[in-house]
Amino acid sequence: MIATGAAGVVGLGAVVWPFVAAMAPDQQTIAAGAPVEVDLGPIAEGQLVKVFWRGKLIFVRHRTSSEIKSAEDVNIASLPDPQPDSARVKAGHTPWLVVYGNCTHLGCVPLANEGAYKGWACPCHGSIFDTSGRIRQGPAPTNLPIPPYTFVSDTKIRIGEETKVAPAAANA
Repeated sequence: MIATGAAGVVGLGAVVWPFVAAMAPDQQTIAAGAPVEVDLGPIAEGQLVKVFWRGKLIFVRHRTSSEIKSAEDVNIASLPDPQPDSARVKAGHTPWLVVYGNCTHLGCVPLANEGAYKGWACPCHGSIFDTSGRIRQGPAPTNLPIPPYTFVSDTKIRIGEETKVAPAAANA
């Protein structure tokens, strides 16, 4: 009797599983823009990982305290595309930099931890980016862009959607 019941449960699971699996988005839907979650836990300080969202390369960099300090200590007025480091990271999560992984000059993939500022260096045309992804020298016209993303938790981000901030309630 128990064996028959167990076989029935296994059989039911075998029948139901394909229907449950069919509800998950397929690879084409994911490639079309479904959000991608990245677990930050395994990314060591100083390490960079590459992920793809909507067919575009994204760099997720776990910056060291010295990389953050050097990015924050820059004279903003001296930058070709002035932007403070604080505008390029999420508040409370300064160690994490998330940027598109293509040079803004001609779309080449810059090499990490290279160049005079130890951010990225484009081997094709010589653009140099700092540890905040800001253009410091070379032909790239703008900083590495920031994709839409949000922190789901302290150890996980979702690329493809940003946290919507509700407007402040009007004082009555």
